[in-house]
Amino acid sequence: MRAARTPAVRGHAGKGNGRIQVPEACVARLSLYVRELGQLKRRRVPFVSSRRLAQQLGLTDAQVRRDLSYFGQFGTSGRGYEVPRLHDRLTTILGVADRTWGVALVGLGNLGSALLAYRGFRERGFAFKVVADADPNKIGRSLYGAQVAAPGDIARLVRQHAVQIGIIAVPVGAAQKVCDALVAGGVRAIVNFAPVTLTAPASVRVRNADLAVELEGLAFHLARENHR
Repeated sequence: MRAARTPAVRGHAGKGNGRIQVPEACVARLSLYVRELGQLKRRRVPFVSSRRLAQQLGLTDAQVRRDLSYFGQFGTSGRGYEVPRLHDRLTTILGVADRTWGVALVGLGNLGSALLAYRGFRERGFAFKVVADADPNKIGRSLYGAQVAAPGDIARLVRQHAVQIGIIAVPVGAAQKVCDALVAGGVRAIVNFAPVTLTAPASVRVRNADLAVELEGLAFHLARENHR
């Protein structure tokens, strides 16, 4: 699979043609900032400092300031960041402000069913427009407001609903075929939960979400700490 690309996003004044390269790690942290700012906004907290925001997320205040500097100047001297303004600006940068992204979910095992049931996706601007599974007992049923389709209908339904994001939560042996169907329907980004490397066109961004890899990473650090 291709190496992850560094996304070009619109920057602030003084960045030449207005396009700057933002590290993938920074993009991931933007979601964390939005989540924390959303909580502060609901509590009607008017301002937050970079230090407090960093402490809540296990980061450094320098990291927070560096990440936000890619997109402009947001802080107010002596007061920090205006919470509602920064929250709304970051959701716009992430592309989820006043917009709902259609998502196709393929695979309704334990993981897929849990993803479908999670209400937080819609709150963050993502709606399951297409849901599919190979189990004949699930096809045609309505789960959490979505009708389950057969795998053979994926490309047609994705195209019909103009879905741009796909989630693959199927066994390894079926993952590539599902990926091909999503791509054929016009999906431009895929989150892959199957522990396998997928082949996709360069125009399609693929993210692998392998929980086993994450657990192994944690185990590695714990093992090193135990041997100190």
